[in-house]
Amino acid sequence: MAKIKILYVSSEINPFLKSSEVADYVRKLPQSMQERGMEIRILVPRFGIINERKNRLHEVVRLSGINIPVGDEEKPLTIKVASIPSAKLQVYFIDNEDYFHRKSVFKDKQEKFYNDNDERAIFFCKGVIETVKKLGWAPDIVHCNDWMTSLIPMYLKTTYKNDPMFKDAKTVFTVFNTGFEFKFNDDLLNKVKMMDIEDNMLSSLESADFNGFIKIGAEYSDLVTKASKEADINVNGLLKEFEESKKINVIEANNGNYLDSYYEIYNELVG
Repeated sequence: MAKIKILYVSSEINPFLKSSEVADYVRKLPQSMQERGMEIRILVPRFGIINERKNRLHEVVRLSGINIPVGDEEKPLTIKVASIPSAKLQVYFIDNEDYFHRKSVFKDKQEKFYNDNDERAIFFCKGVIETVKKLGWAPDIVHCNDWMTSLIPMYLKTTYKNDPMFKDAKTVFTVFNTGFEFKFNDDLLNKVKMMDIEDNMLSSLESADFNGFIKIGAEYSDLVTKASKEADINVNGLLKEFEESKKINVIEANNGNYLDSYYEIYNELVG
């Protein structure tokens, strides 16, 4: 039987960056699945706070050099890679000078949310898909973690639905307690659009805020999970509308069985 291939996409992962609960959740899950015989790839943004020398990041030239459209502009994509030695896991980093060379994650020194965090998310989501295509590695499951990854399920169900790398892939979207109050500019929907995406497909994102990103991720995913019951605080019940059409699970990181739960879920999705 062929190994199940899982692509993990996340805003962060320990030990390279830990600014929220996402980092530990995504650190433990891939290692556990790899130890159970699954084939793993991990992609995260290369935020400027990540020390390249200390973490031994190096550029993967054969994967770099693509231009990613964001709105009316195209931004060059650089791919870097590093290993988690204790876990024998490789992590690929999506990088771009304009978006990711700041010495912070989502806020500046004055704790002000960056106006272009939407563009950074769009670039990251598109960059992930194009990188996996260049790798020539077709995942069975794409597991997206946190709001920054939430556009990937939609892109895979629309623009990339016939792409041989993704046409059979199932998507999982995990919601964390990482909400923000910021509202993005009115041009968000135009920047998000790609081929085969009509205006009415983006209605969940019209609020142009955290809830909008969560809703669009939930709408297009095959399965939605929550990392903790506390995730309800920020999600404010907005996932309720999806409960009848798809399974929504609470899989808590502090529950000793959560790794077993995902193992069963992945096998069920692929089976």
